[in-house]
Amino acid sequence: MSEEDSIPRIGQVVRIKQGREAGQYAIILKIVDERYVLLADGEKRKYDRPKKKNLNHMEIMDYISPEVQDSLLKTGRVTNGKLRFAIAKFVDEVVTDDLKKGDPHDGERRCN
Repeated sequence: MSEEDSIPRIGQVVRIKQGREAGQYAIILKIVDERYVLLADGEKRKYDRPKKKNLNHMEIMDYISPEVQDSLLKTGRVTNGKLRFAIAKFVDEVVTDDLKKGDPHDGERRCN
């Protein structure tokens, strides 16, 4: 992942590495500053009460949900259902495909 890839974008999926929700996926709703973003998953963490999270405590995935990004940029809001749909679509397309391909990192814990 290059330096440009690590820049968070609205609508981008992240995997939480530290904290109570470690291992779960969420979507960036807002970039607070160069260190923090607001995250929600539409299920446990709703749009109305996003989680402020340090960028060092998450892995930024190479996937931006166009539905969520468009909704946030056009209206400034997104439904919890759309967040859940985007995460399910990401897991179904990207994570499941990696498992089918035999990703060499399957089952390995990454320590950064």
